[in-house]
Amino acid sequence: MEIERKFLINKEQLPENLEDFPFHRIEQGYLCTEPVVRIRRQDDDYFLTYKSKGLMSREEYNLPLTKDAYYHLKSKADGLVISKTRYLIPEKNHLTIELDIFHEEYEGLLLAEVEFPSKETAEAYTPPAWFGEDVTWSSEYHNSTLSQGRNISKS
Repeated sequence: MEIERKFLINKEQLPENLEDFPFHRIEQGYLCTEPVVRIRRQDDDYFLTYKSKGLMSREEYNLPLTKDAYYHLKSKADGLVISKTRYLIPEKNHLTIELDIFHEEYEGLLLAEVEFPSKETAEAYTPPAWFGEDVTWSSEYHNSTLSQGRNISKS
């Protein structure tokens, strides 16, 4: 079960030492958006992911893919293939902020996600001051929605 909250980030509010944090280069495409079936390249690892419906909480299953299988399926992606850099920033209470800085079609979009062990923890979470609008309850900011080329407001 994936339980996460998602927030818009204003570029001017980013931590100054961003380059000091670990990061991943991510590319992902969607074979289907209802239900969500995603392929992802994260650095040199490849995955096929299924996600159930939901906003803050939903089921998620990851299966490994070979590089060849990923590139074969990438050509079948429905819509845009999303490219982003994900920074992993330590947060209070042993949590991690996953800060996504989007590239190409969504250059300028910055989203932070925080995953939680329970719904109660997620609902009680107070985000850091540098976080912007809480968009957890908006499917507009799901990557599967973005892959369909939707115009969204960038901070």
